[in-house]
Amino acid sequence: MTHTQVAPARGAAPLLVPLLAGGLVAVALGVYGRAHAPTGFAVGLAGFSGPLAMKAWLTTGAALLAVVQVLSAMALWGRITVTGSWVAPLHRWSGRLAFVLTVPVAFHCLYSLGAQYDAPRVLVHSALGCFFYGVFTAKMLALPKRGLPGWTLPVLGGLVFTALAGLWLTSSFWFFTTLGVRF
Repeated sequence: MTHTQVAPARGAAPLLVPLLAGGLVAVALGVYGRAHAPTGFAVGLAGFSGPLAMKAWLTTGAALLAVVQVLSAMALWGRITVTGSWVAPLHRWSGRLAFVLTVPVAFHCLYSLGAQYDAPRVLVHSALGCFFYGVFTAKMLALPKRGLPGWTLPVLGGLVFTALAGLWLTSSFWFFTTLGVRF
């Protein structure tokens, strides 16, 4: 191939496995959440006044770190000007920490409450939770792949952020505005 020839585009085919795996994760969580008999017992309160407070604050922490994710991704992609070698590690570690903060929340939701569809807010929240982990899985599996379309990571990252923002609105925001700000 000479320097004037262009390699054939592979398109979005390499995305097939990450998207299928993400879809399977989302569906599996939804099925488990619906089929599992909720225990009603709170787990991992770690000094919070109750399970709702724990979930509200951990989700708020994850949402704030998700904003750091968006800003650091914009810097990495050259959309905003930030200099320094600290941006990439900040992006990686804020994402890791945000994800870790969501795990006890999701565990509590699935184990204690299960997926619920009886109220619109809770229905949206349950669906967003499944979608969040599905699209997160797809993004993590797409990260090491080469030859993906340039829009892949920004779109998947944007979907992760949007899902987490929706989760925050249907949980933490609801908690703080309905029950008040408390730990």
